[in-house]
Amino acid sequence: MGLATFEATANIAVAKYWGKRDEKLILPKEGSLSFTMDDQLKTRTSVLFSPALKEDEFWLNGKKMDMADKDTAERLQQIEIIRQKAGIKDKAKIVSLNCFPTAAGFASSAAGLAALACAASKAAGLDLSTEELSILARLGSGSACRSVLGGFVEWKKGIKPDGSDSYAEQIAPASRWPELRNVIAIGDSGKKKVSSRAGMKQTVATSALYPARLAYMPKLITDMKAAVAAKDFAKFGELTMRESSNMHAVMLDTWPPIMYLNDVSKRIIYAVHDYNAAAGGIVAAYTFDAGPNAHVYTTEERVPALRKMLSEIEGVEKTMVCKVGEGPKQLKEGHLLSPDGTVLKHRFDEASGKIIIE
Repeated sequence: MGLATFEATANIAVAKYWGKRDEKLILPKEGSLSFTMDDQLKTRTSVLFSPALKEDEFWLNGKKMDMADKDTAERLQQIEIIRQKAGIKDKAKIVSLNCFPTAAGFASSAAGLAALACAASKAAGLDLSTEELSILARLGSGSACRSVLGGFVEWKKGIKPDGSDSYAEQIAPASRWPELRNVIAIGDSGKKKVSSRAGMKQTVATSALYPARLAYMPKLITDMKAAVAAKDFAKFGELTMRESSNMHAVMLDTWPPIMYLNDVSKRIIYAVHDYNAAAGGIVAAYTFDAGPNAHVYTTEERVPALRKMLSEIEGVEKTMVCKVGEGPKQLKEGHLLSPDGTVLKHRFDEASGKIIIE
């Protein structure tokens, strides 16, 4: 029993999860593929289990969250499961800091819930396999099940009603494609109007195009895995862009329609196609999650020119470049709370890219 701290990073999907077959267990209607990012898109989470605590507490980005809030309660259900697995009744104090925008289409929940699964299970004295951690993280946020692993990751949808066969597996380590980069173009870091959780439920219920998407996903996943295995960027890039457009078409077909892309997003789409046309082939590939900010995959040698091109687009506020990451890591120091349960004063310093604990 005690205190544990982990950092986990966001993953950016290239074959996307959109829609559940079970809302409570967060079981997807289709499989998905993603690359885990490096620690520029990280969340640090400290968890303490202690008999001295009177109730569970959750602090996010320096603010104490309302544990009665439905969304918070749903995301923290893994804590009760960990208590059951560990055979303990101690209450938990959780302190989490996102080092990038929350709820803006950067997969902050994936990083946060993966870090929580790792830190809480370790703090409770458990030593879980990546499969078990993936299932735990999934209960808080579907895409989080992929962030417990580094590299190129597949979330298998599974078919069992209890979700025991719905978890993520690493398809290739980060070292498989070390020159791959994600150039992120940020046009809006504000909170989105429709959460992913609410949006996908609406899509499943109302979109006439959604069944066609489900039929198309298995072949897409097979083709995408083959393209990554062969390091065939042109094929990978085409599949990635078409898949992003397919998901956003289904969102637009939802009733009422959901529009995560904005005018800046559309300018980026056109600019990437122009860039590829000038290069004589697909050398850059955009993908958009449930948000307006672009993740443009490319290779290392293309980064300076692509970053310059993106930064000159009207409405792009900032660009950043991520490599493929190694997955969660445990920290022996830099805890966000002390062993007696005191929340330490902490902040993310954007200039240095470091978490400052005061």
